[in-house]
Amino acid sequence: MPDSAQVSFPSDFLWGSATSSYQIEGAVREDGRTPSIWDTFSHTPGKTHNGEHGDTAVDHYHRYREDVALMADLGLNTYRFSVAWPRVQPTGRGPAVQKGLDFYRRLVDELLEKGIAPAVTLYHWDLPQELEDAGGWPARETAYRFAEYAAIVGEALGDRVERWITLNEPWCAAFLGYSSGVHAPGRTDGELALRAAHTLNLAHGLGTSALRAAMPARNTVAVALNSHVVRTVSDDPRDLEAGRRIDDLANGIFHGPMLHGAYPETLFTATASVTDWSFVEEGDLKAIHQPLDALGLNYYTPALVGHAGSAPADAPHSDAHGTGAHSPWPSAEDIVFHQVPGEQTAMGWSVDATGLYDLLKRYDDEAPGLPLYITENGAAYDDRMDADGQVRDHERIAYLHSHLSHVRRAMADGVNVRGYYLWSLMDNFEWAYGYSKRFGMVYVDYETLERTPKASALWYAQAARTGTLADPAPLADPVPDAG
Repeated sequence: MPDSAQVSFPSDFLWGSATSSYQIEGAVREDGRTPSIWDTFSHTPGKTHNGEHGDTAVDHYHRYREDVALMADLGLNTYRFSVAWPRVQPTGRGPAVQKGLDFYRRLVDELLEKGIAPAVTLYHWDLPQELEDAGGWPARETAYRFAEYAAIVGEALGDRVERWITLNEPWCAAFLGYSSGVHAPGRTDGELALRAAHTLNLAHGLGTSALRAAMPARNTVAVALNSHVVRTVSDDPRDLEAGRRIDDLANGIFHGPMLHGAYPETLFTATASVTDWSFVEEGDLKAIHQPLDALGLNYYTPALVGHAGSAPADAPHSDAHGTGAHSPWPSAEDIVFHQVPGEQTAMGWSVDATGLYDLLKRYDDEAPGLPLYITENGAAYDDRMDADGQVRDHERIAYLHSHLSHVRRAMADGVNVRGYYLWSLMDNFEWAYGYSKRFGMVYVDYETLERTPKASALWYAQAARTGTLADPAPLADPVPDAG
């Protein structure tokens, strides 16, 4: 590892932050927006922490100018946000609602005026409820609806937005939504989850083609994968086999068809008891395997797995994405997830920046030369505002320093990393955890919705402005008011 003083980034490196529509926007019944699966799920008793939901969230829909000014004050040169599908196309079919598109037009204009490059994610989990009622992601028709939606948004914003991402973390959408049921829509059928994964792959491919047909050729299209860094508790062949099965279900199921035009044969073998994969139709893999201009990687923590006998009988059989009676891993219920030793975040996730380095090196091998972006990386901690109005989140500063140092290490080793998006710009609705987990570099008072940059925001702003990583020591001075 290089010393702090030696960690510097190229002048054209992108420094950003990321959010998603349902987590921040609110205004769920305004300007023609209809319910998404997350509206339905979060209003279903027992599905989220304290029954919390995104009806208001942090009211970004009405406060976006304030939020963009804050980004500018923090020196960000790019911002990744997602478009709410039911705000643009309320039923998931047919023409767009212009008032919905107008919000994103205004947001993009505000970003560009402040010198912040927008990066648009088309799908960050808020499927229109009407499409779920028609079958959701397990139904292949949803992929064609997504392509139609992609064309609408690409045509509306493609003249001003150059960076596009089709899907965010399709693993979560498929396996947490349809296998474990801890995410919307809350279904618990392993076969449906595998179908959903394939439909999401098809949606990515069709959506990529639709975007390119609707936008200027200069624009880039990527996908953001939460590719798992899978490690095994030992070199026992049974543990190695467990690791391969999880790797297929976490990674190969998406990067196989997207990057290489084929699913891993070992995936078919391992899941034969769940499905025969007959839902993969002729021509699907060709449609999915569209050339990418870049690849987004989301990383938080590694997974440590072993065979069923490698831990006590009451050890967890799923990773740290929420607890439920059902496993998110079809055909892998016998595999045990071990707690990684060492420091943990408020999510119970291990802090291990070497996993980010390993992830970047892996995808440099998977797709040599393809530009890579860290589209999400960050940590939740139990942040508190002190009596003087400051939030001293020194643990997050140390987390960011270590992870960004390993990004630079990968770049020094020849990996083509172009930018980093910190998750998240501000505290927000954290899915099934409601408002109990704070990932933001900006503190949000959920009573008043006042935004207060944390110490980590100061540290990250300095990194963005200088391209260097300051020693992760406490910072006390407040940032200027956004305005």
